[in-house]
Amino acid sequence: FMLAESRAYFRELLDQDLGASHLVRSDFAMLNERLAKHYGVPGVVGCEIRRVPLPADSPRGAFLTQGAVLKVTANGTTTSPVTRGAFVTERLLGRRPEPPPSNVEAVEPDVRGVTTIREQLAKHRTDATCASCHAKIDPPGFALESFDVIGGYRTRYQSTTESKPPVDPSGTLPDGRAFKDVREFQALVAADADALLRNMAEQFLVYSTGRPPRFSDRDELAAVVTLAKGAGRGLRTLIHELVRSELFRAR
Repeated sequence: FMLAESRAYFRELLDQDLGASHLVRSDFAMLNERLAKHYGVPGVVGCEIRRVPLPADSPRGAFLTQGAVLKVTANGTTTSPVTRGAFVTERLLGRRPEPPPSNVEAVEPDVRGVTTIREQLAKHRTDATCASCHAKIDPPGFALESFDVIGGYRTRYQSTTESKPPVDPSGTLPDGRAFKDVREFQALVAADADALLRNMAEQFLVYSTGRPPRFSDRDELAAVVTLAKGAGRGLRTLIHELVRSELFRAR
């Protein structure tokens, strides 16, 4: 059902020509009864996946907090802000992280629960080689620590000890804007709809032509985004403008 949710949500974005901010924040979700129970959304009965309005304070709905995305960015046992942060940074924000240095060990979550992943990453970032990249990829991952390995909402980590450490979903973006939880993070990212739209244009181009955009494509790609913005910033409009462009027709 989680995969069906993501497909139905994308179809709704296209059918309604909704804006790029819906990639990270939404006032509706595509749910059936089982998904709604998993997300804590009341009043949904039946197996059919359909559009369900969400309360104003709900973080659900958009791809950022869908179970399929949260599950694929976890390892089945633990979550990692690095993995989820890298996914969000590259796939939604269009900023490809640099590969980690070969001589730096990966951060492995403490499955005993003695230390939190945030505490481990704080030590990891004392290495100047790592600090600059982690400043970019960790904040989105910290925001998504409010969700467990299958996308369930949580306020504390599960632990083999009696003390279950609280989840701290706060962070600071590279431009200095701070957030205290996933809802505030969603608001900050959704406010930059132009960046989300530009990234989607590149993602659609890669999907349709089988290659990433070249440096020489930048002006025409920018023109496609400008046309889509002028028509209301909808994703369906963006696809139409891209298909009409030489970027698509000459490849």
